[in-house]
Amino acid sequence: MTDDWLGLKGKVCAVTGGGGGIGRAVVLALAEAGATVAVLDRDEAQLAETARLVAERGGTALALPCDVSDPDSIAAAAKRSLDAFGPCAVLVNNAALLRPGPLRSLALAEWNALLAVNLTGCFLCSQIFGEQMLDSGGGSIVHVASIAASHAQAFSGAYSAGKAGVVMLSRQLAVEWGPSGVRSNTVSPGMIVTPLSKDFYAVPGVLEQRGAVVPCRRVGQPEDIADTVVFLASPRSGYVNGEEIIVDGGFGRGLMSLIPRPGYERPGQS
Repeated sequence: MTDDWLGLKGKVCAVTGGGGGIGRAVVLALAEAGATVAVLDRDEAQLAETARLVAERGGTALALPCDVSDPDSIAAAAKRSLDAFGPCAVLVNNAALLRPGPLRSLALAEWNALLAVNLTGCFLCSQIFGEQMLDSGGGSIVHVASIAASHAQAFSGAYSAGKAGVVMLSRQLAVEWGPSGVRSNTVSPGMIVTPLSKDFYAVPGVLEQRGAVVPCRRVGQPEDIADTVVFLASPRSGYVNGEEIIVDGGFGRGLMSLIPRPGYERPGQS
């Protein structure tokens, strides 16, 4: 069996929001598969730590400070990556932020600030890095969305609307760029312990309560998402295009099991 089963050895991959959480897990997984990784993030200290972890494991990574809401910042990062490694073959749009708030009183500035990163950032990065893929004859774009794209997350400002937009953006890219060899797919995580969600899990009992409503009986980790992202990035998923893979431990399929049905519970379940 080849030691490059995923077909990613030597491929140039760009990962936004790679300084921590899901992004860092994706960077490490791609590097482990033999890819060369351009790591983009606004947090330079976290970027440096991700690059250090890759080097520690024998991989190659370039830390690129970048604001994905700023097209000039993205263009500069893309040029540095191109000059250092050659054309990008894989883009993982992972950078995101959370700005909670009820829609009734949400300020337009808060709405726009979230969409600028979570949705427009995906568009800009796809456009700028995608140009390298289109010019070189192909590539794979993987967007990290959320189950909140399909299940409205109340009091979270523009988060659900933005993630729903990411799913549709991915589908449109798949249709427009598929004929040129560029695939576009989405991974939608469920409940994952990340820097964005860590404050929730700091409250005693929340981790256990959340895990109890997931059929897999646990809350996910960044590595659970990274494994799926790497599959979609690789040629092993070469006929998968325009799809959304939900990685939530079965949470979204368990709605009916949350309804009390006396006499129907299996032994050991409630």
